[in-house]
Amino acid sequence: MNWRAPDPLDRIMEVMDCAFEPRFGEAWTRRQVGDALLLGNCHFGLIATDGSDCSETADLAAGFYLSRSVLDEEELLLFAVAPEQRRRGLGRRLLGRMLDDAANRGIKRVFLEMRAGNPAGELYAAQGFQPVGIRPGYYRTSDGERLDAISQELKIR
Repeated sequence: MNWRAPDPLDRIMEVMDCAFEPRFGEAWTRRQVGDALLLGNCHFGLIATDGSDCSETADLAAGFYLSRSVLDEEELLLFAVAPEQRRRGLGRRLLGRMLDDAANRGIKRVFLEMRAGNPAGELYAAQGFQPVGIRPGYYRTSDGERLDAISQELKIR
């Protein structure tokens, strides 16, 4: 009998389906994530409920990241931890792993963009991300409210 690790796309989508509040429209579709994973410059990571990397195991995924690199810069495109797994340090470990992986690939700066008021902002600030710009009214909620996007940067190495 041959064992095969679950499809990473399935695992990413399982977390995404429960982690992103529909009101904000931030979740990507399966096709968008799948297309990104086909690109050679996109990277992902999965974290299990015990904090280990579950990319090659049968462990349930508790969170994931998806990033894209160009030259010596990286953009964190998506980052999520399942709601029932939050406040356990998994996000901090996953973000740290993403930054270590980026540094090992020669990345010097990491960027991200988040909706104003996103609770993950505390995690990003604790890791050293600094706001570098605002896009007024960039996000639109399902009820029509406009929210700013905050661009952030972290210099590594």
